[in-house]
Amino acid sequence: MIETADHRKDRLRPRLARTSFWEELLRTVLFVFVVTVLFDMVIPRSLVEGRSMQPTFETNDRLIVSRLHYMLGRPQRGDIVVFNSINPREPTTMLIKRVIGLPGETVSFVNNEVHINGVRLGEPYVVNVCTRCTQEPVTLGPNEYYVLGDNRPNSIDSRTFGVITINDIVGEAIFRYWPPAKFGLIVGHAYSE
Repeated sequence: MIETADHRKDRLRPRLARTSFWEELLRTVLFVFVVTVLFDMVIPRSLVEGRSMQPTFETNDRLIVSRLHYMLGRPQRGDIVVFNSINPREPTTMLIKRVIGLPGETVSFVNNEVHINGVRLGEPYVVNVCTRCTQEPVTLGPNEYYVLGDNRPNSIDSRTFGVITINDIVGEAIFRYWPPAKFGLIVGHAYSE
């Protein structure tokens, strides 16, 4: 048999097998499911409930949280972190607060203002000043963090439940996707030290 040019072209063309509509639909649904599960494992979503982080966040704000940030580095002062409740009666509850004190530092309140190692911490994001913020100074150990809500009079935070550890932290809040008017990146406060 003599091979013609048309026969050679047919041999060189890749052939695709056709799949049924239902098979393709099943594969697509399975793919979307797997991607969603993986995405939630690395970058979970959170819903804000309560007033403790006002005015930074309001009830029903929806956030994306990055687990990767603290796999590659450590929380910094000003980061907004999501962490597992340290109350054993609330094992599935997650909280959101701002990192104030870092490992090795001493956190104290003087005239209702936060001091780190004896130096007042400027906090322009705090609107509702706490009028009863008194506590003995707390010196943080390795891997311990002191966290506070931005709405100090209405926040249950390290003043109540104590310090949290790096193991309690789920991740850093990095993006707000709801409400649409506040859509965008979440940037922690940069302190001048």
